[in-house]
Order: sequence, then structure tokens, then C-alpha cells
Amino acid sequence: AGRDHAAGRDHARSERAAMRDQAAHPALSRSFFLYFLLIWSALPLAGVSLALVSVAALASTAEIPDFLTEEECKLIVHLAQLKGLQKSQILPTDDYEEAMEMIEISQMDIFNLLDHNQDGQLQLKEVLTHTRLGNGRWMTPESIREMYTAVKADPDGNGVLSLEEFKQLNIRDFHKYMGSQKVKMSDLVRNSQHTWLYQGEGAHQVMRAIRQRVMRLTRLPPEIVEHSEPLQVVRYDQGGHYHAHMDSGPVFPETACSHTKLVANESAPFETSCRYVTVLFYLNNVTGGGETVFPIADNRTYEEMSLIQNDIDLRDTRKNCDKGNLRVKPQQGTAVFWYNYLSDGEGWVGELDDFALHGGCLVTQGTKWIANNWINVDPNRWRQLRFEQEMARYAGAEPGPPGDWTVDKAYSGVHVEL
Repeated sequence: AGRDHAAGRDHARSERAAMRDQAAHPALSRSFFLYFLLIWSALPLAGVSLALVSVAALASTAEIPDFLTEEECKLIVHLAQLKGLQKSQILPTDDYEEAMEMIEISQMDIFNLLDHNQDGQLQLKEVLTHTRLGNGRWMTPESIREMYTAVKADPDGNGVLSLEEFKQLNIRDFHKYMGSQKVKMSDLVRNSQHTWLYQGEGAHQVMRAIRQRVMRLTRLPPEIVEHSEPLQVVRYDQGGHYHAHMDSGPVFPETACSHTKLVANESAPFETSCRYVTVLFYLNNVTGGGETVFPIADNRTYEEMSLIQNDIDLRDTRKNCDKGNLRVKPQQGTAVFWYNYLSDGEGWVGELDDFALHGGCLVTQGTKWIANNWINVDPNRWRQLRFEQEMARYAGAEPGPPGDWTVDKAYSGVHVEL
């Protein structure tokens, strides 16, 4: 986070072009924009001629109309309703204070973590970038100031905490204040409902057809796509939103991927979903709002602190979607396709692509239905290969009914918010 491509747009563009054209490993070879721009309009998928209508070059994002038919969209919504939806994010728990106190980190360490530019002061935007401090709440400049006032953390009222002022802050008071606040669903990072639909062997023929179509779209091997997450279906009612976020997290040597951690038999302090590709489908036309926004698509450079300027937070999809660089309007049947990671320079998954930051804009009228197909790839080639081998062996030895299929088991406990 906070990586700055100082050489500007040309460097950033060339970096991502190299990522897309890597061919060192056939499984992840990507002549992505070349084949899109040259032959996409003539490429039939399931009998539908598709056209690429918009591209964000630095966010590796493509909008594809008519990827799904109206009947397919309605069927997915129907299956999701039959399955039953649950809240995508629950309200903060009452044991927040206890959980926070279990974290073994000193007050000085907390300050250094928050002090992004290491100038010995905490500006509002430095605190705001650490959204997890809100325990699921979306933090705004106003809510930070209210908290400072409540815990008497900012005696001069300038919105900036010096190291000395921070040292005087009783962290327990901060925990108590956060735990005492009544929270509405609209105050959360995400306000939606969702469910998961099985796409493996034995699934509904339309679900299988969509998975096959995604294979042809991504040009990834069947074993990678088949062993990825089931289809997530999401409903946003009026007032629903999802503030800007990444679909996956950075992968360090200490990080495990959710889908390969069991077969790798390794313990790791951090875990992420390793969602290499996102394919988002719009399942209905939305009466008002509900766009997918990429706030910094095609920016010359990326700097985390620049997301918040003069109390305007570009990640805030309830207030500032109109200020994002790229907004895709919900249109039934349209797919939006992007990569969440760069290349490692050798044709495999590399570091997280900061330009893939995106969110769901506020639904101002009506209801919004979408679905997500995530393609999971472990940046560690050995772990990914071991995972595919184990999944193939398991499926061959114990085929079982669809509900017991190996992919569902592999993902049964990992559907948590990032």
C-alpha cells in the first residue's frame, strides 16, 4: 500500500502491459488486451456476439455487454432466492473491546502504524485509511472528529494528533466509545445480502454453461476455473452500497491463500482469498444508482493518501461515486472483467494491483442484483499445483453428490469479508 509509480503514466502502463502479455507460463498467459481489441467483437460465447465497450488500461478492466441473456440473469436471481440470502456484513459485535485488547501491540506501535508519512503526527486521512479501526463501520472525517471529542484526544481541536497527544489517549476509552455507538446498516462498509451457488459437476446446466463461458473469456485452464469459488449472488436494496475495496489482499511470504492452505499444510499469520480475476455480472437494470466505480482507474500514479483530499474520500461510494475515474452503469447481462494482481515477471501471479480498487455505488432507487465469479490462483506455484493435484485426486476417488463436491468443501469456511 502506498506504492507510488513515480515514473508516471508511461511506466505504469508499460508495467501492466507486460503483465498482460506474459507467456512464460501457459496457464497464465495473457495477451488480454491484444485479443480483446483485435477479435473481441467477433468472438461468440454461447451464441451471443459480444463487443468490448469500455476499457480502463491501468485498472485492467473491461466492460462486456450481453455476456448473459435475460433468461440466464432471471434464473440466477431465482436460484439465489430459493437458496436464501444472508447479510453480507453483520453489525459490530458487543465483544469488540475484548477482541481489541487481545491484540498484543503497544501504543507506540499503533501510532507508527497509523503515521503513514512518519512525520510524528496523525492527520485525519492517515487514520481514515485504516478502515478496520471502525470494526466494520465506515469511518468518515466527521466520525473521527466526534470520536476525538468523546475521548478528549484532540485538546486543541485541529484534527491532528501529535505523538504526545496520542500517548495521553487511553486506548480503553477508544474501545469503549466504539462499542457504545449504535450502528445502522448504512453506516457499515457494506450493506447488501448474498448467497453462493454451486457451479461444479452436476450443477444446473445454466450454471455450468456460465462457468464454461468464463473459462473461454479468461483463457485460463479448466482446472484453475473449476477449482475456484462458487458463484456469489448479491442483492443491494435501496440504500445498499459497498465502499471501495480490493477483492483480494497482498500476498507476502507469511500469507496463506484460503483455497490452498489446507493442502499446503502450512500455518501462516495472514490469510487472503487470492482472487486473481474478478468477473462481475449485472443481473438486472437498476432504476437509480448502483454503478460499479473504479476511483483511480487510469490515474498517472497511485498513492494511498491521495484517495482522501480536503475531507473528500474517493473510496466513499455513498457520497463520492461521481468523482471516480471510471463508473460502469448496471445493465442486465453485462459483465465487467478485471485482474486483481500484476505479473511477477515470469508469467505467474505477482503483487496486488492497486488500480483494481473498486466499489458499489449507492442504490438510490430500486434493487440491484449482481453475481461474482472469482478465479483463485495462489502466487506460490508449488502450492497451486499441489492444490490442483489434490482436488483432482479427491474428486476422482470420492465423486459423491454435488453438495459434497470438493470445491464446496474447500471453500466452506472462507467466505469472510476482506
